[in-house]
Order: sequence, then structure tokens, then C-alpha cells
Amino acid sequence: MRRPLFVAIGLTILGSATALAGGVSHHWSYAGQSGPSHWAELDPAFAACSTGKTQSPIDIRTRDIHGQKLAGLVFDYRPGPLHIIDNGHSIQVNVDPGSSLRIGDKNYQLVQFHFHHPSEERINGQAADMVAHLVHRDSGGKLAVVAILLNAGQPNPTVDAIWSHIPTQKEHEADFKNVRINPAALLPTNRGYFTYTGSLTTPPCSEGVRWIVLKSPSTLSYRPVISSRAA
Repeated sequence: MRRPLFVAIGLTILGSATALAGGVSHHWSYAGQSGPSHWAELDPAFAACSTGKTQSPIDIRTRDIHGQKLAGLVFDYRPGPLHIIDNGHSIQVNVDPGSSLRIGDKNYQLVQFHFHHPSEERINGQAADMVAHLVHRDSGGKLAVVAILLNAGQPNPTVDAIWSHIPTQKEHEADFKNVRINPAALLPTNRGYFTYTGSLTTPPCSEGVRWIVLKSPSTLSYRPVISSRAA
């Protein structure tokens, strides 16, 4: 089920969502005549938003999950300089090459991560305060997205650092070479997860995306410092 994601300052987030694939027009939105119920009407390339059979996000109902041994997740994330953009839909951090995820015998490279408030994913009907989507791509172009649920609690220095460097200009990447960001700092200690095959959650809603939803949430400040600086 698609639903609007609202701009909010105060709890944890400024911004909503982002397309996981590049080159997609920004003429869609989360409300009104360009909102989710109209996405498929905006562009023939967005047809899957209404006709797709495995669309995301979903509400994960644990009672419907049968025990199955899943492959372990091997994260090999490296710190790097902050490349940040307010793309008009969310705050996104683009990642230098070198960080990767292995799931069984499959390897994926981390490309970018971005945030949704509240979380798009629900577990037994319950959304988290926010979610970070870490977008990976394999050598054949297939996507795997790790969803890290985030709830208000102990400060998260990584999120605070990102939020204190949001650029003032939208759709313009700002580079902060002296600010080092390690995506591994977002990960919870417990790496248990739910998995399913779904879609991009924004136009063009393409299917065939491998979703990894971590069961254990991480935390972030209830009221982080939010400011903007020129790069």
C-alpha cells in the first residue's frame, strides 16, 4: 500500500523518499494529482506503479512467516567523504566505490542511502520513526536494498552528522571531504532480517528488487540538530 511521506522537522527527518534508480523525472509527488494513486498516469514508464504484482512497501506479518534458514549478511562498508544531496524527495548520501554486501554467494556494491519518515516498511502494522534504505547493485544491475529501521532513542552520530550538513540548494550534490561517513555505523548489532522480492517504492516502481529488512532497529536522536551549510 502506498501512502504519503511527509516533510517533518522535530522528530528526526526533513524529507520523504527518493527513487532508487537514476534518471527519473521529478514531476511525481506524494500528494494531489501527481501523488501515488496517479503515478501510473504521469508517464508510460511508470505503468508498474498500478499494474505491478510485487510492489513495495509491504506490511510484514510475522505470523505468516515460516521458519527458513537465510544466508548470512556480510557487510563490508568503508568510511568515505560525505556526498549529500536534497534531491527534492529526500536526503540522499552517495557512496564512493568500495563498500559492499555479500548475501550467500551474491555480491552487491553499495551505491547510495537515503531516508524515509516514517518508515515505509511496517512490521505487524507498526512503522518505525524513520528508515534508512541502503541501495546496492550487483554486476548485472540488479538491486538489493537493506532497510534499517530507526527509532527515537540514543543519539546516532552518523545521522546527526548527515543532518548538520544538508545543503541549502536542492538537487545539487554537496561534497564535504573532511566529513567522514561510515554506513556501517547505521547497522544494528543483531543482523537478523526479513527478505522478499519487491519493487522500487517510487516511480518507475520497477520490480525485481531484493529487499532485506533488518529485524532490530537502530536509534537516533529525538531532536537532532538540523542546520544547513554551503559546501
